[in-house]
Amino acid sequence: MNDYRILVVDDEEDLCEILKFNLEMEGYMVDTANSAEEALKLELPRYNLILLDVMMGEISGFKMASMMKKNKDTQNIPIIFITAKDTENDTLTGFNLGADDYISKPFSLREVIMRVKAVLRRTAGVQTQVPEQLIYKGLSVNIPKKKVSINNEEISLTKKEFEILLLLLQNQGRVFSREDILAKVWHDEVYVLDRTIDVNITRLRKKIGEYGACIVTRLGYGYCFECE
Repeated sequence: MNDYRILVVDDEEDLCEILKFNLEMEGYMVDTANSAEEALKLELPRYNLILLDVMMGEISGFKMASMMKKNKDTQNIPIIFITAKDTENDTLTGFNLGADDYISKPFSLREVIMRVKAVLRRTAGVQTQVPEQLIYKGLSVNIPKKKVSINNEEISLTKKEFEILLLLLQNQGRVFSREDILAKVWHDEVYVLDRTIDVNITRLRKKIGEYGACIVTRLGYGYCFECE
């Protein structure tokens, strides 16, 4: 597993799932959205690359890209347009909007993966900064200040509880095994039991109240933060 997170935006649900499956097989973390409207509700700055279909409902891929380029938090996120349109004018429009590559349907999955790898290599280190604050409904995490609040009321977490919450919230929907959490939160500490993680997560769930239900146990796999 690498640390690159990719968003696939296409109104063809089957195509989204095929791309998601194959990119995840390459080790990427992949989310999907079936419209630009759905994609724009996501926390876009956390993505390293967006695969964006041009021909979609009210907000086209070109329109979404234009909106992203006008926002300082998303203007540097690499974009690969995916479209059935392959005329010269459409290609030029895509590149004029700041596209990093352009793939016409039908395409081979091997070609997509090669282009994804090429764009990520080319744009490494030119990504947008990680946002300083993560917000899910009334739950807010201020990363630099190490503070968590619910409906503007600060709650007290231990260092480990804070780091677990941050890890899960930054990677919504991704399941972390106990081994993953140990490696990322406890780092090089030795003799940490699985039970220690369970205890910390139990306490964390209680402290964040109604949002505790979002920290879901996947039996046999681990934990994830799942949006309602």
